[in-house]
Amino acid sequence: MIKALRKNQELINDILSYENSEDVHLWWLGQSGYLIQYKKTRILIDPYLSDSLTKKYAETDKPHVRISERVIDPRDLPRIDIMSSSHNHTDHLDAETILPILEANPTCKIIIPKANRNFVANRLAIDPSIPVGLNAGESWEHEGVKLTAIPAAHNALDQDEHGNFLYLGYGIELGGFRIYHSGDTLHYDGMEQWIEKLSPHLALLPINGNDPIRKVAGNLNADEAIDLALNCSIPLMIPCHYDLFAFNTANVEEFMQKAAAKKQKYCVLELGGKLSSKELLP
Repeated sequence: MIKALRKNQELINDILSYENSEDVHLWWLGQSGYLIQYKKTRILIDPYLSDSLTKKYAETDKPHVRISERVIDPRDLPRIDIMSSSHNHTDHLDAETILPILEANPTCKIIIPKANRNFVANRLAIDPSIPVGLNAGESWEHEGVKLTAIPAAHNALDQDEHGNFLYLGYGIELGGFRIYHSGDTLHYDGMEQWIEKLSPHLALLPINGNDPIRKVAGNLNADEAIDLALNCSIPLMIPCHYDLFAFNTANVEEFMQKAAAKKQKYCVLELGGKLSSKELLP
């Protein structure tokens, strides 16, 4: 079992210690989940903080055997102001994670793909009017934080009957610092143009690849993620979507070797590990 650098109360203490900071701070919570803090605003991206998938698939031909420990019970997280889901797969839209957070934070805004509104409402047993739905190119702003949606291909650029994309990535702007979280995605034609509009300082990209034998939708592999960051001139990338389930992971050491060889600057976070914007901005 992969151990966390920080978990539980130690992680909470670290988050709270930066509450009045003018910098942006980002913690990796596992898979594609991050907590971002800017001043006193906290944002959760694609959090998965339960064992719901391990339980669901325990007696199937697709067991989701956890290989890393959970960093925190969602009930113990400090106040959360904004939460986003990139798509409907459970490791990005987990009722066992999200519902305790919404219960503890009744004013929390949840940002989702507009196409998924009814699915999200049903899974979370909430009124469909509660989530903020976005489609590609649309933005939402709240107290100095701006989220902009761009398409993701998981595995295709699927849209509903109204042209709304089912899979999204998000550009997140906080006080001039810009982060691109791709959600789950393969590369697609025109992807770089979408990302370049965001001009991100940091990209959070999956590296677990696309292997049909896994019987799940795929993602960028290490080479594809590195090339995307290079093609978009992104100063720093953080790899994600690995080291959660044994059947669907990647070798992060290989990623590091490839990124170094291609001269793409990167940061590999441990679970509960943190990156601050002051490490990137002059």
